[in-house]
Amino acid sequence: MPEGVARWGDHALASSGVRIHDDRPGGAGGYPDDRGHGAHAQQPGGAPGLSGTQSMGAQKYNYYDDDDGYTDADATSLIDQSGSAPLEYYDELGNTRRPFGWNASTDIGLLLMRLFLGGVFLVHGAQKLFGAFGGPGPDGFAQALADMGFQQNAMLALITGGTELGAGALLVLGLFTPLAAAGVVGVMANAIYLKLGAGFFAATGGFEFEATLGALGLGLMFTGPGRAALDHGRVWFRRPLVFALISLVIALAAAAAVVLLFHRP
Repeated sequence: MPEGVARWGDHALASSGVRIHDDRPGGAGGYPDDRGHGAHAQQPGGAPGLSGTQSMGAQKYNYYDDDDGYTDADATSLIDQSGSAPLEYYDELGNTRRPFGWNASTDIGLLLMRLFLGGVFLVHGAQKLFGAFGGPGPDGFAQALADMGFQQNAMLALITGGTELGAGALLVLGLFTPLAAAGVVGVMANAIYLKLGAGFFAATGGFEFEATLGALGLGLMFTGPGRAALDHGRVWFRRPLVFALISLVIALAAAAAVVLLFHRP
């Protein structure tokens, strides 16, 4: 068609109110990357149309984002030598994916870990402080500490028993979890230090049990308590890594101070 006629036709259609372009969300075509800036529009970050950075069209219609499970390497590997991706990739991208995040299974798993670890420390703390559950009580535990080479053993018995009881209760409630986990890790670090000469396995008097409890405490320190906890929504719940690192430093410093200041083999 001659150019003049084509222009006249477009002008006539526009004047009559008929739209002469496709204003569907994403333009013509059915593939997600046809939306926005075209099927192979170059975006910041590398591969055309497949970058981890969204185009304006992608942000508007939310059909592709960084949480869709594909890394940049995965996306690049799907592009053939012609610069195009196979149809299966476009079809899969077109489906809405559920973003990664917390779920009920994660919360239940963390709750079970907290209840077990907190329950164990509640019982051991009650044994040391009150003589409950067949425990030695404060005097008996102080004597045990003296036999292991600790000075000021009466005060240290109360501190250790109180730490175990308090950390256990806080873990069960899911309150101040990083600090409670630091108490667990600190006490177990001292126990492991005292049993290093006996090896790892519990059958030979080793630190297997103490290492297991310490590892559980360390894990909860970094994951947080889950949403079924009194910590839910607090700043240390929303920034677990920062507070976990601070708590780890506190735990290791406290364990080292106990050994250096009170232990005389």
